[in-house]
Amino acid sequence: MRKLKRTLSNAAFGVSVLLLVSPAALVFLWMLSLSLKNELDNTAFPPIFIPDPPTLDNYREVFARNDFLLFAWNSVVVSFSATGLALAIGVPAGYGIAKMRAMRAAALILIARITPGLSYLIPLFLLFQWLELTGTLVPIVITHLVITVPIVVWVMISFFEGLPAELEEAALVDGATIWQAFRYVAMPLARPGITVATILAFIFSWNNFVFAMVLAGRETRTLPVAVNNMLTFEQISWGPLSAAALLVTAPVLILTLLAQKQIVAGLTAGGVKGA
Repeated sequence: MRKLKRTLSNAAFGVSVLLLVSPAALVFLWMLSLSLKNELDNTAFPPIFIPDPPTLDNYREVFARNDFLLFAWNSVVVSFSATGLALAIGVPAGYGIAKMRAMRAAALILIARITPGLSYLIPLFLLFQWLELTGTLVPIVITHLVITVPIVVWVMISFFEGLPAELEEAALVDGATIWQAFRYVAMPLARPGITVATILAFIFSWNNFVFAMVLAGRETRTLPVAVNNMLTFEQISWGPLSAAALLVTAPVLILTLLAQKQIVAGLTAGGVKGA
């Protein structure tokens, strides 16, 4: 009887996971199908799911209509810079907030994260225009900190709150400064959290579209803007649009698949320690 209940429980869990994952999987597979078909098949009714034969013309059109390698390099520079700066700011900030129990400051940072990016766009655009920085990568990196810093701070707070205070107190008694205790005691113990914060900050920075669309110039656009370039006034070319979307999604998807164990382990460790 107990074995039957366990089997039914596992089956119910599997069905639940399948129901949750299937919409996203079907959307991804449909997008892949659109990218491998010509426009006649993409607009056919009833819809044709399996390309016959598949074609790579849509991917060729994406590279023909965009300087895709330049956009990819811009995305790499912006995402790595925004993630690095977010770690430099967010890890010490998370440590300070956790040790001082400054939850009002944490709530303020959270409000900055959940506020729509469009709310910052007009004042930031005017500021960077006055500084004559529009059209460069600098304003994009700075605006991405609005996204990445709160993620890093909130991930690190849960890790630093769970660290045994006795270890840092022992370091302070032995003559270490607070910064030395942070660097040599707290940071090594919070390495899983730093890994998770790095991955999440990079993913959110890579996928951001609004800031690059408004602040970037012709030569400083990022990859998400390349997807928008596939839209025309005459019609929506579903094949090239899907191909561009897949090319933009591929690096993040590969990173997520490769680092999923670290993400789950890191978030779980932080949740258990902070409990």
